[in-house]
Amino acid sequence: MTDTPAIELKGISKAFGPVQANKDISIRVMPGTIHGIIGENGAGKSTLMSILYGFYKADAGEVWINGDRKDITDSQAAIAAGIGMVFQHFKLVHNFTVLENVILGAEDGAMLTPSLAKARGVLKTLAEEYELNVDPEALIENLSVGHQQRVEILKALYREADILILDEPTGVLTPAEADHLFRILEGLRREGKTIILITHKLREIMEITDTVSVMRRGEMTATVKTSETSPEELAELMVGRKVLLRVDKQPARPGARVLEIENLRLTDRDGVERLKGISLDVRAGEILGIAGVSGNGQSELLRVLGGYAEATGTIRVNGQKIDLTGRHSDGRSRRARGIAHVPEDRHHEGLILPYTAWENSVFGYHDDPAIQSGPLMNNAAIKAEAAAKMERFDVRPPNPALAARNFSGGNQQKIVLAREIERNPDLLLVGQPTRGVDIGAIEFIHQQILRLRDEGKAILLVSVELDEILSLSDRIAVMFDGQVMGERLPDQTDQTELGLLMAGVTETGGRSPIEAVDAKLQAKDAREAGQNG
Repeated sequence: MTDTPAIELKGISKAFGPVQANKDISIRVMPGTIHGIIGENGAGKSTLMSILYGFYKADAGEVWINGDRKDITDSQAAIAAGIGMVFQHFKLVHNFTVLENVILGAEDGAMLTPSLAKARGVLKTLAEEYELNVDPEALIENLSVGHQQRVEILKALYREADILILDEPTGVLTPAEADHLFRILEGLRREGKTIILITHKLREIMEITDTVSVMRRGEMTATVKTSETSPEELAELMVGRKVLLRVDKQPARPGARVLEIENLRLTDRDGVERLKGISLDVRAGEILGIAGVSGNGQSELLRVLGGYAEATGTIRVNGQKIDLTGRHSDGRSRRARGIAHVPEDRHHEGLILPYTAWENSVFGYHDDPAIQSGPLMNNAAIKAEAAAKMERFDVRPPNPALAARNFSGGNQQKIVLAREIERNPDLLLVGQPTRGVDIGAIEFIHQQILRLRDEGKAILLVSVELDEILSLSDRIAVMFDGQVMGERLPDQTDQTELGLLMAGVTETGGRSPIEAVDAKLQAKDAREAGQNG
């Protein structure tokens, strides 16, 4: 292996107004290695990679590729330098085929037929070499997320990228798909490709990388060999203090059924059935975790339970039926029945970002007599209670007058959690509680959810983070394609079994997990293609 770095960044700085996103960052990435970059939300990881890929221009510093200084002015310059990037949110044209997406921007001339023929042959070779199997004639909109990601990797390899940047690549994959992705990356590494992996998942860093760099508040705090560190050390480097990575909880003491769901069905505006006869129950003093890849009905389940969408079937809370249609099926009616809701999307459903923290602290509960002063709300009382909540939930800065948009993602989530948990609900609905949240805030949020459980409340938890589901849940239900594939106890299952259920696989038929997952997802892709057709 050569001593010349595949990538060397020297003194990179980038500011957006008063915010210093990157400050004097230097990093060396050796060829033929997988180099992880981790850091809290807002640490500057994505900004740094956007500079390397030409989306941003650094205010200061130099970029060197294979020993040569490069002026990366845009993504075309990055591609010419042998750099490819797979974004967290894919850059694909959904009504184009796989083949058309691969050649888009890399055509050999005005006539597309030769380009398509060439690409078809190259894709066949790449698919065989790196296990990147995908139908070249399939429309992107009919492919599962895992197959779409393979297309993004194929695009980069078709452009002869020797350096591949992946931004949070497993966030939308089943465990089996993630394992398959890692095998692809290992194959690329063996072929001499250089890979930069941006992820917040310490398990993945430890499993797949050779070297890891840690960023904090726009600066590079450490670069270490993965074999010489630990998740605990990396977490401490990320946040500047020791972090408890495991969830420390007492055994659950389930009581009476608080939530009962029978044959719940929901059909969307396009006539597609999103919930297909869901039946579940949640008891007082327990957490029921709903596992599944995003887009398999979990969001619709939360929306129905929270009063955001109408459905058919039966839902009982504390033995009493609740309305699923009509004017008594809204969020206000749900709150009156003791249901609190931390929505999946805090920006669009949990907060009104231009409004202050104290105003957000009562949204949904503003007709509570305790905060009324005659016909008006008692703003002084609301502000005082908001300040007390912010102190109890460690919201930083603890300023109730600050607009919600000026808080970090973790502190925005704490504002929502404080509002909902402090209403002392019988049932708490929690969607993606730690999405986009710093590792230090994750620890605190988990503690609050467990505290509510231990106080005898029922909690329905939806998360795409399988580690989170396994750590917090007392029972786990797995959803795929709008159905519950099965229930498991956390201490009687593992990520492999849950991952197969998340892909709709109940029997592998003697196939490997990824073969079984591929077969199931391809069948789903074909079925959805027929519906769309």
